[in-house]
Amino acid sequence: MAEIAIAVRNLRKEYVIAAVGHDTLRDQIAHLCRSLLGRTGKKETGSHVFRALQDVSFDVIQGEVLGIVGHNGAGKSTLLKILSRITEPSAGEVDIYGRVTSLLEVGTGFHAELTGRENIYLNAAMLGMRKSDIDRRLEEIIDFSGTEQFIDTPVKRYSSGMYVRLAFSVAAHLNPEILIVDEVLSVGDGAFQKKCLGKMDDARRDGRTVILVSHDLPVVANLCQRAILLRQGRVVGDGRPQQIIEQYMSEAFTGSGASLVDRTDRYTQNELMVQAVTFLNEKLETVQPAISGQHLIIRVTYACHVSKVFNDMRVMVVVSRDERTACILSTDLVDRTTLNLEGSGYVDFHVPHLPLCGGRYFLHVAIETDALTQDWIQYAAELQVLDGDYYGTGRMYPHDGWRGKGIFIDHSWNMQRLA
Repeated sequence: MAEIAIAVRNLRKEYVIAAVGHDTLRDQIAHLCRSLLGRTGKKETGSHVFRALQDVSFDVIQGEVLGIVGHNGAGKSTLLKILSRITEPSAGEVDIYGRVTSLLEVGTGFHAELTGRENIYLNAAMLGMRKSDIDRRLEEIIDFSGTEQFIDTPVKRYSSGMYVRLAFSVAAHLNPEILIVDEVLSVGDGAFQKKCLGKMDDARRDGRTVILVSHDLPVVANLCQRAILLRQGRVVGDGRPQQIIEQYMSEAFTGSGASLVDRTDRYTQNELMVQAVTFLNEKLETVQPAISGQHLIIRVTYACHVSKVFNDMRVMVVVSRDERTACILSTDLVDRTTLNLEGSGYVDFHVPHLPLCGGRYFLHVAIETDALTQDWIQYAAELQVLDGDYYGTGRMYPHDGWRGKGIFIDHSWNMQRLA
């Protein structure tokens, strides 16, 4: 039987939020006059209790990589702070079996006036590493972080990306039994993020336990063995990553009805942004679900938030299912016309003969050039597809076992008898 690394039982965390008055001088004079006249009344200050976590219970097996997903305010960071012994719970129990290293905020434990090299020693010592171990791993830590050129520069001059690279490198090279990571991979370039994911994958292969909070859902799907979904401080899903991601995205699409304008879990320059993704038929009527074999228009609406023309852009839609890419639509693949964007508008992708089998698909949308991504939203929309008579023969799949397994391809066949 597998051993438990972390056991969480009936965890609750509450914060008392007080209403602080900011009266003007006129308000204070009026209150004084009422007091003198004997009509003081009650001054409305008040407070209320905010429950960040409610009755949270789960186990983490040793060597397991657990992903935690949920919308902003769901309680993810609060949970990790409790697991890291930074915050005390209001009620409940947490049992941890093993040495924990946490990377919750960029540069936690760094001293702004010290150099990168000095902060490695300081931070590693705070996390429990002996000086002899630091000496032995120093060059490896520096090399991994990619800060060699600035390692003897005070970290107050570092960018946020340099901060997180150095902080992650120190934490990752401690070889902890349990590694807790919260969203720090959103800082830094793609190459460093790939190195971080590789390091966490190495930790998994070595039998260490990893808990990861990330809005990067493909990372959760590919790296984690299991995921839990938090909603308003409660665990509402626990299972395979793809299953939990689909539950999470279903809530995003059918819950509050928030537009893409409100999505903060995106990579963006905040200048040229995707506003919405909608599905239309050839009569420009909204459709959902779509039907295999019929005409589908995928409309990507955009808006510029600065007064400039964005030259030589491309708009791209990636359609995926079950962690795999099904197809890619991109303006630059099918047309050499230069795409310049300004103001607001939309780009329509026409799919005259929808080749997708019946099932559930997710769309990821980007606006970019070869050199720079302006806006990139993963799981921007959900498309439901119903089986249709794609080939116009009145025939569907040979049997149910093939249903939803791939895509339709236009083809023909002939036969030649040899004997």
